[in-house]
Amino acid sequence: MKHRFALYGFGFAIGILLVIFFLGGKKAACNWMPNDRMLKIIRSKDLQYSSSAFDIYNTSKVDSTDISQILINGEINFSKSNVKNNPCRRYLINGANQQKDISLQIQLCDSIATVQEILFKEIN
Repeated sequence: MKHRFALYGFGFAIGILLVIFFLGGKKAACNWMPNDRMLKIIRSKDLQYSSSAFDIYNTSKVDSTDISQILINGEINFSKSNVKNNPCRRYLINGANQQKDISLQIQLCDSIATVQEILFKEIN
């Protein structure tokens, strides 16, 4: 019995070392949840801004870093999103920077993700 556990432990340790060796330097991630999957898909597309969103972007205290952080850490509000729209779907993504809650309305097409609206709510 001890011999069997020793062999199992040895094989398990070798397996862990192989996984660390092969995946250690890579940015491997498991995006299994719908929110994480959709944010990754949106980040992989060419990001553009509509004219109204670009005007808000230029006149407010939001920069590309804030937008990028929302696309990494944001929460998609699926109940207010139109995910069955064809050919382009719309997603409402909620996030925050230090001063404001920010929501992005994004239209996702085959190769382009367009920020349609940038909405703010002051944090008190």
